[in-house]
Amino acid sequence: MRLRTLTLAAASGTALLAAGLLPAHATAAAPRSAQEGTVSAADLLAKVTSCSQISSGKYRTDEETSATVPVCGKNGAVFWKADMDIDCDGQRTTNCNEDRDPWFQADTAFHQSDGKLLNAETLPYVVVPSTSGIWNYSNAGIKGGGVVAVIYNNKVEYAVVGDTGPSQIIGEASYATAKALGIDPDPETGGADSGVTYILFKNSQVSPIESHSAAVTLGDRLAKQFLANN
Repeated sequence: MRLRTLTLAAASGTALLAAGLLPAHATAAAPRSAQEGTVSAADLLAKVTSCSQISSGKYRTDEETSATVPVCGKNGAVFWKADMDIDCDGQRTTNCNEDRDPWFQADTAFHQSDGKLLNAETLPYVVVPSTSGIWNYSNAGIKGGGVVAVIYNNKVEYAVVGDTGPSQIIGEASYATAKALGIDPDPETGGADSGVTYILFKNSQVSPIESHSAAVTLGDRLAKQFLANN
């Protein structure tokens, strides 16, 4: 995850347009159905209508915004409601590379079972803030490879915790997560300004981390437990 500013994004976009390098496919991606598992978005959202704040402070969603987003606690999970910036870090692919992403980094905090970097273009994963005085994700039972239910526009997508980001900013997920939810996945111009709910299940871990089908299977089971316990 990298620090984004509106000024930098605007400047980069202007430069690309001037050079004629802005990809033709930088427009919004065509949405596809992302209802995974058997638990509905409505049922999950009904359990996170109020927040019992567990973070010591609140997070910003971007460099320019004020800190308004708390991390909230529930039985068996933590959650937050924020925007979605696009993380394209990890393996270099057709849509995730230095040419497509001005903030591209060829690494992720957590790696595949074979030691390779995660593939943001194909693997739905979520970015958590690096440990700080605001919140320590590890102390809250959140692990690399942990299951996350990402909810947007009445759709549920199961992802894993795959990367860490700035210690004071929250709200980012991989190219694949955004695409599955019908959000423009372009790392420079895409994302969602608001309306994204992230429910992270405590002490969960998908093995191997790169198996999306395993994340869906485990996520569906944990989502049912979440409904029963809250």
